[in-house]
Amino acid sequence: MFTKWWMEYLSSRKKGALARTLTLLSLCFILVAATGCSLLPNEDEEEVLPVITPPTVSKKPEYEVTSGPIELKVSAVGKLMSQREEALYFTEDGLHIQSVLVKAGDKVKKGDTLIQLDVKSLQKDLRKKRLDFRQQEISMKETLRTKEEMDEIEFEKAAIVFEEQRQELADLEQKIADGTLKAPFAGTIVSIKAEKGATVKSYDSLGIISDTSSLVVAASFAKEDLAKLSVGMKAKVDINAAGEFAGKVKVMPVNTASTNDNNNNDGGNNANKDSIDKYLIIELDKWPSDVERGRPLSASIVTQRKENATLIPIAALRTVGSRTYVQVIEDDGSKREVDVEVGLQTATEMEILKGLTPGQKVVGR
Repeated sequence: MFTKWWMEYLSSRKKGALARTLTLLSLCFILVAATGCSLLPNEDEEEVLPVITPPTVSKKPEYEVTSGPIELKVSAVGKLMSQREEALYFTEDGLHIQSVLVKAGDKVKKGDTLIQLDVKSLQKDLRKKRLDFRQQEISMKETLRTKEEMDEIEFEKAAIVFEEQRQELADLEQKIADGTLKAPFAGTIVSIKAEKGATVKSYDSLGIISDTSSLVVAASFAKEDLAKLSVGMKAKVDINAAGEFAGKVKVMPVNTASTNDNNNNDGGNNANKDSIDKYLIIELDKWPSDVERGRPLSASIVTQRKENATLIPIAALRTVGSRTYVQVIEDDGSKREVDVEVGLQTATEMEILKGLTPGQKVVGR
């Protein structure tokens, strides 16, 4: 009996050891498996695709048909100019400038000396010619005493020679006098190009004098716009830093070509010389204070105006070939095409003569 118990005891212990062994082996296997998985490369994560939202169709703008004034106007830029301006120049060639007595912006009186030329050599010639002429006067007196004894033709020749020398003397005196350039009228020296020591050319402008007490609004309109304008039309003028003023067209330009490219203020005697007669002159109802010659401005003149016109935005008008139409929105929200007849047109609005009435709604493009 003891032997039987002993054998059962040994058998139970073997079974327990076996169970513990199997348990340990299972844990080791799990640990090895987990460690092995950590050594393997990571699998790529599944890409998440963005949700694509289909684009919404934008709704076309809607406009209401209105009633109001519409006007066409032309615009231009310009400046304040003097009604009286003159270029300063000498009529002689080759002389040198001795002194310049004024500068731009100076106010001068009529007759004030502006520029002087070096005429010393001419004055020397004048003294010699005067002495020569005195000799001619003595000879002419002797000729006159013996006139009755002389041949008529010989006397006439002597008289001609005497008059020629008298004229040469007078011309030289005038040339010396012209070497001093004086102000032709009271005004302001607008520009001056003369430099001491420079050689002058005849009629080559050395500056401009302007009567700044008689300023006017001068605007330079394009040729096609001038064809729409006439004296007496109302105008609006915006003078830089002075404000907006009302006025009317006073004088049309002599040269109807656009003067936008001819604003040359140097007073040179060339085809592109800036001149007031190339501008449209506007007379203001009220003249602004503290403005000077040359100040820039803009001007606009209404060429056509209509009151209580039926109007729609340009963007609502449609054309196909010779057909002009709009899409009208009905009360139930539906749309229908309506042919229209158009009138005046501005940059933003169109007048409708037939086909629409104020209060209706139309579809834009």
